[in-house]
Amino acid sequence: MKAVAFSVKPFEKEYLAKANQKKHDITLISNPLGIDTAVYAEGKNAVIVTEDDDLSAPVAEQLAALGIQFIVTRSAGTGHVDKTALTGHGIKIANIPNYPPGGPLLTNEALQEIADQTIKSLDLWSLNKCVGQACVCANDCNKTTPQKTVQP
Repeated sequence: MKAVAFSVKPFEKEYLAKANQKKHDITLISNPLGIDTAVYAEGKNAVIVTEDDDLSAPVAEQLAALGIQFIVTRSAGTGHVDKTALTGHGIKIANIPNYPPGGPLLTNEALQEIADQTIKSLDLWSLNKCVGQACVCANDCNKTTPQKTVQP
């Protein structure tokens, strides 16, 4: 699967690389996702974001036009995500809970777990499977219009 990760902090790169093990083609970008940066998702299947990224209806529309099928948000909540707009465009959403805003710093083990779960979501989607408890859509991937199979 081809993915782009926005708002990546320098310390996160190692964890994502270790979790990915070169399975997916992931571009890491330090800039946040927004109306002006969504173009970096062109040619990708998935977008990986944090709570710092804009997932409003206009951005969702732009991502859908670029062919994005999947969103993984690494955040404590999904309040920054316009779920209605994304799912209306057929984009599936997974949430990998991160530390709460203003919360304690994460341990190395916790950071690796977040990266591992992020990659696991991409793995499952590339097999045309639901991401289970990480699903923010409706947990009914098998009932929705099937997505085209995505190659890792």
